[in-house]
Amino acid sequence: MGNKKVLYVILAVICLSLTACAGAGVMYSLMSANRSELNSSSIDGNKLQLKNETSIAKVASDVAPSVVSITTKSGAGLSSKQGAGTGIVVSEDGYVITNKHVIKNASDIAVTTSDGLIFDNIKTIGEDPLNDVAFLKINGAKKLKPAKLGSSSTLQIGQNVVAIGNTLGLYQNTVTSGIVSGLGRPAAASSQSGGSAESLNDLIQTDTAINPGNSGGPLVNLAGQVIGINTAIVSNAQGIGFAIPIDVVKGMLEGVLKKGKLERAYLGVRYGEITPAIAKQRNLSTNRGALVAEDGVESGGPADKAGIRPGDIITKVGDLVVGEKGNVSSLISRYKPGDNVDIVALRNGKQINFKVRLGVLKSGAKLNNLQSDDESKELDSDSDSSNKGMSLEDLFGF
Repeated sequence: MGNKKVLYVILAVICLSLTACAGAGVMYSLMSANRSELNSSSIDGNKLQLKNETSIAKVASDVAPSVVSITTKSGAGLSSKQGAGTGIVVSEDGYVITNKHVIKNASDIAVTTSDGLIFDNIKTIGEDPLNDVAFLKINGAKKLKPAKLGSSSTLQIGQNVVAIGNTLGLYQNTVTSGIVSGLGRPAAASSQSGGSAESLNDLIQTDTAINPGNSGGPLVNLAGQVIGINTAIVSNAQGIGFAIPIDVVKGMLEGVLKKGKLERAYLGVRYGEITPAIAKQRNLSTNRGALVAEDGVESGGPADKAGIRPGDIITKVGDLVVGEKGNVSSLISRYKPGDNVDIVALRNGKQINFKVRLGVLKSGAKLNNLQSDDESKELDSDSDSSNKGMSLEDLFGF
């Protein structure tokens, strides 16, 4: 009996020893595996590009040749000023889109391509009177690579985007990435001194890093298509930048490329944008759209000829919903003068369809009075507010 107990104890000790050894072996194996993984230098993580990283690198490579740096000079002597911005090549023979404020008051303009060629024979084709957009022509340019233009109307919040620009006027073709943070944003933009206020509408909001010198540069999707023109940042915030949707320049661009001059299509109305708060306050039949002002139809203009009247609520331009895909002005700017456009409006709660032949916005049109064409004006509402504190010059100049 005593011998059996001793035997059982010996067997138990052997089993415990084997278990301990096995456990130690497993632990050693795990530690060895972990140590091998942590200490391994056979794989360079910087070369293991994720799909998103590969896309951004390809976008930068593909789009960079279509991005130019713009430098300007204004004034003379001790009062002379220099500035820097960015432009987007849109034709092989040198047409370029940029921001209006980039070339404002410039006496000299020079353009530098991605491969270092400098052109100083630059012609200003024209400026959009209703938006921060200008068109330039590089005289003597040949075989430039035009950027691919995408669609800003199908953008989605959260979508990845890339910005390319002449950061600080020093670092050409700087690439930053982020997402679309918001769509259809309004903003009251002004210079740092508080002057030169300009209302911008239907902007793309992005958290992509946008810096001084980036004005006029492209905001692109991961397919390498331009979907916006970088234009402004909020000077007292981080991660809030804005771009003009590319669709709003397509109508004008088509005319520039065909005729060599800027023509903006217009409808011939003045209107107020409807918000849910305003719709409730005024007991309107819809909570979005554009309410044509009492004196807001230009006599003899395109809208007047088509039968649009004061008090009508414009709800659709073409197949795009007003207030969802942009305001009337930005939706009309997708077309060129002479285009026939379907307009849907509500009159006394009933839908009416109009066919409008768009006209040409007159040169030098007075945009800040009751003669304005296609100008949006905020309707009064206690809960309605505008965005302030953004500076266009934060993206331009030294």
